[in-house]
Amino acid sequence: MTADRTAATPAMELLVHGVGGASPEQLLADQRTTRITGDGTASIHRRTADLDDRPWDDTDPLREAYTWSGLTSGNAARALWLLLLPFMVVNLVHWMRPGSPRPRAAHYAYDVLLRLLALTLTVLLAAGACAVCLDLVAWQCGGAPECAANVSWLGPLTSEGGWWQQPGRRLALAAAVPAALTGLLWWLSHRTWSAYESASPPVRPRPDAEGSALLSQPGFWYGRQAVSKLRATHTAAALLTVCAALLAVTARRDAGADGSAPLAAAGWALAALTAAGMAAVTALQLRHHRTEDEPDVQPVPRAVAALPWAALGLLLLTAVYTAWDRPGWQASGRLTADGVLTALIAVQGALVLGLALAAAALHRRAPRGARGVLAGLGGAAVALLACALGGALTGGVTQYTSDLLDPAAGEPDGLIPGPPVLLSWQAAAVPALLCGLVVAAAAAAWRAWRRRQRLREQVRGWYPGESCEAEPARSRSIATAVALAELTDLLPQFVGGITVLGVALGAAAVAGSLTGEPPVQALRDAPDPLPALTSASHSLGSWLLAGAVVLLVALGRRAYRDAGARRTIGILWDVGTFWPRAAHPFAPPCYAERAVPDLSWRMGTWIDATGGRLVISGHSQGSVLAAAAVWQLDAATRSRTALLTHGSPLQRLYGRWFPAFFGPDALRSLHGDVPCWRNLWRATDPIGGPVGVAAAGLPPVDRGPLDDPLYYGRNLLRPLPEPVLGHGDYAEDPAFAEERAALHRRLSRQAGDGALPRPAGPAAAEQEAAG
Repeated sequence: MTADRTAATPAMELLVHGVGGASPEQLLADQRTTRITGDGTASIHRRTADLDDRPWDDTDPLREAYTWSGLTSGNAARALWLLLLPFMVVNLVHWMRPGSPRPRAAHYAYDVLLRLLALTLTVLLAAGACAVCLDLVAWQCGGAPECAANVSWLGPLTSEGGWWQQPGRRLALAAAVPAALTGLLWWLSHRTWSAYESASPPVRPRPDAEGSALLSQPGFWYGRQAVSKLRATHTAAALLTVCAALLAVTARRDAGADGSAPLAAAGWALAALTAAGMAAVTALQLRHHRTEDEPDVQPVPRAVAALPWAALGLLLLTAVYTAWDRPGWQASGRLTADGVLTALIAVQGALVLGLALAAAALHRRAPRGARGVLAGLGGAAVALLACALGGALTGGVTQYTSDLLDPAAGEPDGLIPGPPVLLSWQAAAVPALLCGLVVAAAAAAWRAWRRRQRLREQVRGWYPGESCEAEPARSRSIATAVALAELTDLLPQFVGGITVLGVALGAAAVAGSLTGEPPVQALRDAPDPLPALTSASHSLGSWLLAGAVVLLVALGRRAYRDAGARRTIGILWDVGTFWPRAAHPFAPPCYAERAVPDLSWRMGTWIDATGGRLVISGHSQGSVLAAAAVWQLDAATRSRTALLTHGSPLQRLYGRWFPAFFGPDALRSLHGDVPCWRNLWRATDPIGGPVGVAAAGLPPVDRGPLDDPLYYGRNLLRPLPEPVLGHGDYAEDPAFAEERAALHRRLSRQAGDGALPRPAGPAAAEQEAAG
């Protein structure tokens, strides 16, 4: 009777694809599939010929496929995420801290400093938009008749005796562009917020979540209110930055000999309100925090929700004040003071230094294996990368616009002064940074070549059961795949080296900008060949920055028209947007806040409804989603769930870079929660690897490295050469079916034959109501 009950128990494999996505037809190997639940963004499918629940079959189990590629590569609007790269990178830093719960003061400092750093990136974006629209277009080109004559659409704004001839009125009109850009970012954040962060909390909160792994907390994947508060403060900060840019130029005019006392007083009042708004935004960063031990359903305070509207109202008043009649006012020089950008970079440097000190304090207390890369300073290094990307995008757009208005801008015979001096020095440093990247790539290629040379003599020995002779070309291709896959482990050294070089070049650019002259003019009297090298470096750097912006725009335009290109761009975000938006609200949305609840709800409700057993099989990034979903399940559901991961970056990437959440302790906790867990990996896989955890009395989690290719030479079963599969097609390996069947057998012994206790929860309540 026991055997009969066991055989009749429903069982299922739930497939979760990885980076790049896959269609239901590809996952289920059947052209006829039926959607079981879900929408056009993410859904679960079964084969049309296999819709009913049934017992397990080792060779052909009942399978469902969860497809989530629409969360990262769905419609054309997501191509705009390319412009949000600095925000995405700085958001990752929140999750990269060393895995130590103490000291709490270091955690608080890390959080606050990072939120302030993220805020400076928003300010930098708004300041960059002001440098382009207000300074280059409205102030410099609009104030130079020769430049305006070359730009047809500036003609009506610069006509002699016209209403727009006064620079203040042109500035007020131009301020609409950075304000509209801020509104676009607010809309994108709000639109994705309602679709991602507002997903349902777990099907049942874990009663034992306290003290367990951080990803088991019921509020971890529900950041609705936290993102809403951050969005309000960052929107307000961007609008206030535009106010400050307008007030900076009008204050100089009104405080001068030709100024007006009433206007000067109004300007001081508006400046005081702007400063008070910035102070309020900064203070809110000190008080903001995420609530992860339970879903954050508290409403956003009205004062916080009103901040963007108050800032918008202040911007409208400031625009009216800027456009006020000021007879005789003429535009000259640059509008954007170089000291402002220099001060902003100095603030960012100080915040990153504080971030590094907080991370170092956590690193000292963290257990071995949970300290993170670069001695715990990986987050600080990535934060510097985010600042560099923000500066590069700002400089690229500014330089591109300047070249469009006047190719000779900034030179003695130019029509306009051109971009701020600091951006010119940054452009001159770009070729040196590019040389550093080339040197790093060459060093990696040399290492891979040397490693291949050592491995190719060993490859034939990896296949002792075959009788064929060694083939040099075959051995070389396999050794090359292994050597290239191992380069992934050099990523921390690469990031560390580029960070050091970037800091040195950034400091040199700031020091050079203090001369008040662009690099070509500042070094014109230096000994040869330094002036010629400086001129060439500045020209090349300017073209590289402008070219990068054009490339991003071209990619966005192509993605809008081409679904294939849109999907390719979406792949770039599969790893970077796994984490919730904890530091920057304008970062691309966290797809896991939709995918993890989807998976946990499906597993929980199906097991509730059928009392069956489930093997969740995740490939690549899908294995991370599967692990995160299993962490959210209660003990009764986990007792009927097994985990099969393959090509998984759980330890190789996530464990190293995010040790507090995927370090050895966290993965051991996952193994304790899900004893039926196996992980398949290959030495040729550049992404997946072993997870390196084992528990007493249980089989090891890892199986590998698997043979890749499956056979070295030709044989009766495989008369043609087998391909090197690397990161893909793990299901083609016989080990996949073997481990899947073994997991179900272990799960059957673990779960027993009795009925599953029905815990209290939404699924159980719905069944009782239906019954």
